[in-house]
Amino acid sequence: MKEIDSAIGQNERFILGIDGLSRAGKTTLVKKLASMLDTKDIQNLIIHIDDHIVERQSRYNTGQDEWKEYYYLQWDIELLKGILFEKLIYSNELELPYYDNGLDRHEYKNLNIADKKIIIVEGVFLLRKEWSSFFDFTVFLDCPRDVRFSRESLKTQQNIEKFTKRYWKAEDFYMENVRPIAKAQLVLSCDKLVKE
Repeated sequence: MKEIDSAIGQNERFILGIDGLSRAGKTTLVKKLASMLDTKDIQNLIIHIDDHIVERQSRYNTGQDEWKEYYYLQWDIELLKGILFEKLIYSNELELPYYDNGLDRHEYKNLNIADKKIIIVEGVFLLRKEWSSFFDFTVFLDCPRDVRFSRESLKTQQNIEKFTKRYWKAEDFYMENVRPIAKAQLVLSCDKLVKE
């Protein structure tokens, strides 16, 4: 946490990326960071990338391998690049599509970010080449697969085939090809996060 605190400099606006695989502890870390910023009266905003996934028909049963659907199709990568990441530094307002899981559709909402000093973007695969250059500082939460899997609900754990075909293959591709541990300015283990 100290490393992140010291990285936040005198920028007009500071864009912080919190990356990590599913159930690594990203949300926990983000809550701690936001609380730290609030105590210092630093205006901040959290953006969860999973709030902006696409509709089911665009990411399931597309004819592609399941892991490719998750890695390449779960988000509209180019759309988010244009309406979110490219605007984070200079815009006063964002208009973003928020996904409603129950209705399987989007509702566009406007976010006023004019007074935000720190914007924290939290999510998986943030250091992919299309998005990585937009961050001032990036953190990768490193957590073993068995620990992350143990954090899933028992019902979710029973669908092991979905993990092996969809999630884990995509994660392996990301770790081997994008190499987020090498790219991030700071790597935290989930053990350290629990202790802090």
